[in-house]
Amino acid sequence: MNENGETIVPFQPEDEVNPEEPPCGKDSFNVDGVNKRTKKEQLKGTKNSIEVLQIPQDEQIKETNISPYQPHPPSLPKPSNVGKGSRNISFEEKIRRRRLRSSQESLTDPAETGSSTDSLREDATPALSSALELKNGQITGRGDFDRAAGESPPFRERCSSLPEADKHPRGQSRLAEQRAKPSRIILSPLHATGAFPPVEYNVASMSLRTTNRIDRDCLDYGKRGLAERLHRNFSDSRLLETMVSDSTSVNSMKSTFSALNPIRPKDVRNRSFLEGSVLGNGALLGPEELDRYFPDRHVGIYIATWNMQGEKGLPNNLDDLLLPTDTEFAQDFYIIGVQEGCPDRREWEIRLQETLGPYYVMLYAAAHGVLYLTIFIRRDLIWFCSEVEHATVTTRIISQIKTKGAIGIGFTFFGTSFLFITSHFTSGDSKVYERILDYNKIIEALALPRCLPDTNPYRSTASDVTTRFDEVFWFGDFNFRLSKDRGGIEAILNQHIREDMGPLLQHDQLCKEMKDGSIFKGFQEAPIHFPPTYKFDIGCDIYDSTSKQRTPSYTDRILFRNRQADDIKVVKYTSCSSIKTSDHRPVIGMFQVKIRPGRDNIPLGAGQFDRPVYLEGIRRRITRELKRREAVMKNQSNSTVCSIS
Repeated sequence: MNENGETIVPFQPEDEVNPEEPPCGKDSFNVDGVNKRTKKEQLKGTKNSIEVLQIPQDEQIKETNISPYQPHPPSLPKPSNVGKGSRNISFEEKIRRRRLRSSQESLTDPAETGSSTDSLREDATPALSSALELKNGQITGRGDFDRAAGESPPFRERCSSLPEADKHPRGQSRLAEQRAKPSRIILSPLHATGAFPPVEYNVASMSLRTTNRIDRDCLDYGKRGLAERLHRNFSDSRLLETMVSDSTSVNSMKSTFSALNPIRPKDVRNRSFLEGSVLGNGALLGPEELDRYFPDRHVGIYIATWNMQGEKGLPNNLDDLLLPTDTEFAQDFYIIGVQEGCPDRREWEIRLQETLGPYYVMLYAAAHGVLYLTIFIRRDLIWFCSEVEHATVTTRIISQIKTKGAIGIGFTFFGTSFLFITSHFTSGDSKVYERILDYNKIIEALALPRCLPDTNPYRSTASDVTTRFDEVFWFGDFNFRLSKDRGGIEAILNQHIREDMGPLLQHDQLCKEMKDGSIFKGFQEAPIHFPPTYKFDIGCDIYDSTSKQRTPSYTDRILFRNRQADDIKVVKYTSCSSIKTSDHRPVIGMFQVKIRPGRDNIPLGAGQFDRPVYLEGIRRRITRELKRREAVMKNQSNSTVCSIS
C-alpha cells in the first residue's frame, strides 16, 4: 500500500493480460487488432487485472528486485472492488488520478531526472498505439488509451534490428523487462535536417519582419488604434492591405513599402507626365495625386517682408523670423521679400537655407537692385511645381537706379497658379499720389506669365497682371503713413497697446485709398493687431528719436487676392519685434490656400532647385550644431561641483 492507503497493483505483462491475442513481431505492429477490440475483451482484461492481486507478496518483491538500474514500475489504477472505505468513483476519475500521481512521482524520482539521451538509451519507450477509434474524423475510446499504451510492444523492440539474445541478456527475463517499463512516454529528440538560415542583423531583414508579424485577426493584442495611426502615416488605405500591421516592424516596413504610395506596373505603362492629359485622370498633377499629399486640398504659405535698411551685418539668428515658437507646424512654402537688402545677396540666401534646414530647398530667387525675393518649398513637393518665371519693374525715372520698383515670381502648383510680388514704393509722408502711380506701373509692366498657361483666361485682363493668376500675394514696403502728428499717434499707442489698432488705422493712408478703389483693387488685408513697424532706433523699441521725429507708420504690409472667394484663409498676421537690426520691423503672415488639381499640359520644373545654396546651408547648420555641443561640453568640464565631506 502507498501513502494514500491504496493498494499498489503490479504491472501485468502483455502475454498474461490477453493470451488469445497473437504477439507482435519484431518489425511489425498491428494497430487494427487493438482498435477492433470488443467490449467483451475489455471486460476480460479488467478481470485479469483483478486476478493479479492474488500473486504472493514475496514473489512480487523477488521479481521487482531485478536490477538497481531499472526504474520503479508505475502504479496501476486500483480496481473498483479493492480498498476499504473508499467511495465508488468513476473509471475516468481513477485514470485521471493515476496520471496525476505518475507525473508527481516522475518529478520527485531522481532516477528519472537524467538527460533525454540516457533515457532513450536505458528506458524502453512504450508506443502511443491505444484502443482509439476514429469516428467521423474524431478520436474516441479515452478509457482504453493508457491500458493500450502499456500493452503495446516497446518502441525499441519494434524498431530495433538486434537479435533476441541481445535484447534479453542473461539473468533477465522478459517479464522483468516488461515490469521495468516506465509509465511516461519518452519521445526521441528532433534533430535539424539542415543548417538554420542565417539571421541578418538588419532590422529590415525579411526573417525579422516575418518573425515580428502579428496575425490580422489578433490586432487587439497590441495597442488599440494601430490601424488608425498607420492610416494617418500612409495616406493610401490600399497600402494597409499588403502591409505588416504590427508595432515592432513599423520601421522595417518603410524599407520595403516606404511612406510613399506604391505604384503599380500598369500605371507606369499608361501614365505620361510630359504629355497633356485632356481630362486630368491619372496625371501627376491630377486629383488622385493631390488627395494623397493634401487630403483637405489646402497648402500652408508663410510670407515675410522686411526692409533691412542696407545693413551689412545680418542677425545672428533668423529663427524668430521664419520659425516662430507660437506656431504648431512649419508651412509648405516660405516666401521672403526684402527691400534695401544687404550687399551680399548670396549670403542672405544661404542664411535662409541654414535656418530652414534640410526639409526645404530654394525653388527660386530673383533680385532687382536691392530688392530680393526668395521662395523655399518643402523638398518632397518640388515635383508638383511648374517652371518658375519672374519679371521686374523699375519705378524710378532713371531706370539704372533700382532702389524702388517690384519683383514678381509666378508658377503653378498642381492646378493653382501663384503670383508673389514684393515692391518698394516712393517714400515721403505726403507722396500718396506717387505711390499710386508706382502701383499702376507695376501691374501694367510686369510681364507674367510668359510660357505658363493661364488657368482661367476668361477672368484675365491684359492691363493687370494680378488678374492672370489664381492666388496673388503682394507685400513689401509700401511707404504709406499715418496722417496724424507724432504726439497724437503716441497717445493712441499708449491707450491701445496690445489691443485693436483700429483708432490708428483710421489715419492710415493705404486703408483710405483701398476703400476709395484707387489702389490694390480686389486685394484684402488681415486685421492688424500689432504696433507700427516704422520707424525705430536701431537695436531698441523706441520710435525715431532723431531731430526728424518721423511719425510711426504701418509701411510694411502683406495683401492678398484670389479669383475664387474664400480660397485664402488668414492664419496669422503680425510683426517680428525681436529683430532690431533695422529701423523697420519684419512683418510675417501665415495663410491656408486652397489647391485644385491640374493637368499635365504645363511645363514641369522637374525638381530643379539651387543645389549649391542647399549644400552650403546644411554644412553651416551642421557646423553650428557641432560648435554648440562643443561649447556645452566645455562648460560642463569647467564647472566645479562642491562636495560636503
